Amino acid sequence: MGPVPTETPAVPTPTSALRARGARRVERLCHTTGALLVLSGLAHLVVFAVDGGPWDGPVSWRKPVTFGVSFGVTLTAVAWVTSYLYVGTRLRTLMLAVLAADCVVEVGGITLQAWRGVPSHLDMATPFDTAVSLTLAVGGGVLVVLLTVFAVASFRHRPSGPAGMDLAVRSGFAILLVALASGAAMIARGIVLTRTGHQEAAYHSTAPLKPLHAVSLHAVLVLPALAWLLSRTPWREPLRRRILYAAIGSYVTAVVGAGVWAALAY
Repeated sequence: MGPVPTETPAVPTPTSALRARGARRVERLCHTTGALLVLSGLAHLVVFAVDGGPWDGPVSWRKPVTFGVSFGVTLTAVAWVTSYLYVGTRLRTLMLAVLAADCVVEVGGITLQAWRGVPSHLDMATPFDTAVSLTLAVGGGVLVVLLTVFAVASFRHRPSGPAGMDLAVRSGFAILLVALASGAAMIARGIVLTRTGHQEAAYHSTAPLKPLHAVSLHAVLVLPALAWLLSRTPWREPLRRRILYAAIGSYVTAVVGAGVWAALAY
């Protein structure tokens, strides 16, 4: 009898190894950047406690706090969740790098304007303020494009990961699209009102959509994190699935409720 044929293990090519290292580097970049943005937001919470002033309104310390924490958490979450998507390594690396830079620009512009004591969005009072506002608007558009591409990728191919992760990732991205749409609507309506001479109305026009935007923004972290935690329990898969379904249903209910409130108050 001749020798039994053996299967030769796959050896990573230099190109694939370089791409894998690049993916790990950009993930570390996103995690580090996200942590710094969160710390920036928390630091401005201390500034608010010392300096005081209004919490609401177009000029307040609330904006660097909430945007710093929110952008930092979102960047970290997307860097983690997209590891379950079937997206080319080179494309994912590029998109995450652009996303990290975009988050820094957004939080940096908002923080700068807070320290200057002027609104960060929809402020066309001076050429500099106009440049900052338009930069933030363009950055928001870039954010919408990148996250939409990731969302589409999650539905084109079933995400990998433990049981339930595919459903959690797809649900998280679907709800995130609501946040992107509401954010784009706020920016678009505000710019139109500002350009037509209704500056104060522009600032107040975003209020009805803020709860909807806030509630739907972080589903892409909450639901996959729940799926990951459930996969670490000794519970049977049917029970884990029921818990995940209940969480998704609750999240969708909250989003619908915020949407109804926005429609009534708009």
